[in-house]
Amino acid sequence: MERQAGLLEVLKYRDFRLMWIGQFISITGSQMRIVAVDWQVYQIATAQGHNPALALGLIGLMRVIPMTLSALFAGVAADRFERRKVIMVTSIIALLASVILAIAGSLATPALWLVYAMVIVTAIASSFEMPARQAMTPALVPREMVSQAMSAGILSWQMATVIGPSLAGILIAIFGVVPLYWFDAASYIAVVVAAMMMKPVIINSNRPPVRLVDAFEGLKFVFKHRLMASTMLLDFFATFFGACTSLMPIFADEILNVGAQGYGFMRAAPAAGAVVAALLLSTRQIRKQGPVLLISVAIFGLSIVIFGASAYYPLTVVALALSGAADTVSMIIRGTLRQLLTPDELRGRMTAVNMIFVAGGPQLGEFVVGLTASVVGAPLAVLIGGILCIGVVAGTAAKVPELRALDTPEQLPAA
Repeated sequence: MERQAGLLEVLKYRDFRLMWIGQFISITGSQMRIVAVDWQVYQIATAQGHNPALALGLIGLMRVIPMTLSALFAGVAADRFERRKVIMVTSIIALLASVILAIAGSLATPALWLVYAMVIVTAIASSFEMPARQAMTPALVPREMVSQAMSAGILSWQMATVIGPSLAGILIAIFGVVPLYWFDAASYIAVVVAAMMMKPVIINSNRPPVRLVDAFEGLKFVFKHRLMASTMLLDFFATFFGACTSLMPIFADEILNVGAQGYGFMRAAPAAGAVVAALLLSTRQIRKQGPVLLISVAIFGLSIVIFGASAYYPLTVVALALSGAADTVSMIIRGTLRQLLTPDELRGRMTAVNMIFVAGGPQLGEFVVGLTASVVGAPLAVLIGGILCIGVVAGTAAKVPELRALDTPEQLPAA
C-alpha cells in the first residue's frame, strides 16, 4: 500500500469538512436511536408475549421495504435537485420522527405499531438523504483524493457508531430509551446548519426534466459495468447472510447475560474495529484491491461464524470488532470504484442503486435471520448465515476473474 494524503489533508476542504462534521453528529444520534428502537422492541415483545426474535427481525423488514421502493426515485432527486436542500428536508423529516418516538416512549405502554411506523419514516428519509450526500463527495475534493474522502466519510460514520451505541447502552441502563430519541432529534439540527453553510453544488442546467424512466438509469448503468455490479452483488449477499445485529438484544440478555450496557458495547464493537481499519487506510492506497476485497469479505463471514458460536463475551466483542474492520476495507474499495467509474450526472442514481444492495442486504437479512432464529434459535441462525457468507465469496471469486485481477480503480478510465 502506498502512502497518500490523510484525513487532515482531506478536511482542509471547507465544504467537505462541514459535511463531515454534520454527518458525524447526526450519525451518532441515529445510532443511539437504532439501539434504542431494537432494545425497546425487544422489551415490548417480551412483555406482551410476542416472539422477540421475530419482532426484532420485523424491524429490518420495516426498513428494507420503504427504502427499496423509494431508493431509485431518491437517486433521481439527488441528480435533479440541489443536493444540500435534499439533505436539509430529509433531516427535518427524520427529526420529527425521533420527536414522535420520544413522546411515544414516555407512555406507560408504547405501541409496537407506532415504533415500526417511525422506523418506516426514518428509512424513507435516509433513502433520500444518502444518495444526495454521497453524490456530493466527489465535487468537494479533487479526483485524486476521492479514495481518501471515502475513507474519511467512513471514519466519521464508524466513529459515530462507536460512540453512539456505547453511550446508548449506558443511558438505557440508567434512564431508559427516551433521552436517546431526544438526542437524535437534536443531532439533525447539525446537519441542517452544516448544509446551509455549504456552497451550492451547481447542477447542469441542461439536464432534461424528471421522467419516470430516469429512476432506472442508475440500475442500467450499474449492470453495464460487470466489475461494479459484481461488487454490489457480493456485498448484498454477504451482508444478507451475515446479518445478526437485530438479534444482539437476545445474545446480550439471554446468552451472554450482560444486560443493556453490554448490549451497547456489542453494538459499538463492529464500529470500533472499523475505526481502526479506516484510520489505517485513510493515509494509504490499497494495491491488489480485488483480492483484498474478496479476502476482507471472507474474514467478515468468519467473524460472524465466531459470533454465532461464542458464549464468551470478550470473544464475542472481538469477533464483532473484526467484522467491522473487514467490512470497512471492503466498503472503501467498493466506494472508490463506484465513484471513479460513475459520471457526475448519474452519481445520485448510482448511489441509490448501491443503497438498495448495501442497506437492503443486511435489513432483509435481519428479517430472515429473525425468522430463522424464531425456529432454530439465535446462535444457530447466525452460525449458518456466516458459513453461507463465506460460500458467497468463494462463488464470486470463481465467477468474476476481473475482480480477482483488479489492482486500483484509479487506473481505470475516468467517468
